[in-house]
Amino acid sequence: MRTLVVGAALLVLAAVAWLVFWVLLRLPLVTVTVAVALLLTAVVHPLTRLLSRVLPRALAALLSVLLLFGFLAGAGFLVGFRAADELRDLARPLAAGIDRIRVWLIEGPLGLDPQQVTEARNAVVDRIFQLAPEPTAAAGMALYVLAAVLLVAFLTFFLLKDGASMWGWVLRLVPGRRREQVDGAGRTAWTTLSHYVRGVVIVALIDAVGIGAALLVLGVPLWPSLTLLTFLGAFVPLFGATVSGAVAVLVTLVTNGLTDAVIVLVVVLVVQQVEGNVLHPLIVGRSLRLHPVVILVAVTAGSMLWGLAGALLAVPLVAVAYRVLVHLRENPVPRPAPAVPSTDAPEPTPEPEPEGAR
Repeated sequence: MRTLVVGAALLVLAAVAWLVFWVLLRLPLVTVTVAVALLLTAVVHPLTRLLSRVLPRALAALLSVLLLFGFLAGAGFLVGFRAADELRDLARPLAAGIDRIRVWLIEGPLGLDPQQVTEARNAVVDRIFQLAPEPTAAAGMALYVLAAVLLVAFLTFFLLKDGASMWGWVLRLVPGRRREQVDGAGRTAWTTLSHYVRGVVIVALIDAVGIGAALLVLGVPLWPSLTLLTFLGAFVPLFGATVSGAVAVLVTLVTNGLTDAVIVLVVVLVVQQVEGNVLHPLIVGRSLRLHPVVILVAVTAGSMLWGLAGALLAVPLVAVAYRVLVHLRENPVPRPAPAVPSTDAPEPTPEPEPEGAR
């Protein structure tokens, strides 16, 4: 009978977990914005805690959110306009560089078929044009992104302002016997997420400074945009750094020539090796490192479910889940102590003897 009860309970928990997972997949805007808000909260929480020493908590949270989104909007605005101006000036050099690559593929050591090269070039161009949405779709996408940004801003503000009280309310819903275990698991999850996000931000800044400095010294056009791409690519393990480095080398090859492209390639390889073998273990911490196979599967699954957002969120989600499972395994729920009969019970009163027995 006990086995049947335990099996039924496990089936109910599995059904609830599947239902929650299905709902999260059906509501990507809510799911992704909540996850992004948690990541941003982990980034700016130290600033809010510092400001709250001299300001009310609500004002400190509001100021932190304004500084964060102001910085992100300003950087995107400046880099976007700079890139747009440079792209207009580089239209002819880029076209000439692409033609040089096409000629090298045909007349160089590879000796590819001209028709195949032309077909490949046309396929790439067509794919690029297909990525550009129609005006109506672009307007809808802009409204979608604006709604997501506003939701992230509001969620980040309230998490910074009322995060502790929200967690206390959740704990009050947990049975008292499990409350300490759930509280420890939640604090472990938050600590893991905070360490991961802050460490990745520092590593991404170091990568962007190293590769961006090389691009600036070599006079590569679009170096601010390429530096920003390098910074963002560090948040997607395995794939992000590879793609951003390849783009930087390709742009340098097209605009500056083969020698500068080789220099950028060497810089990218050196920076990425230092990041993977020194910076990431030292800053992020060895306790948060996952096996490359786990990272590969997580990033692939996340990108298939939610695209770029899923690729960004997959690894921190897996890292948090792993640390929570370790905490639950090492801190099981204490079993209730068996009832011990009391030794202080009063002795029974002897019954009076009948008078005839005396």
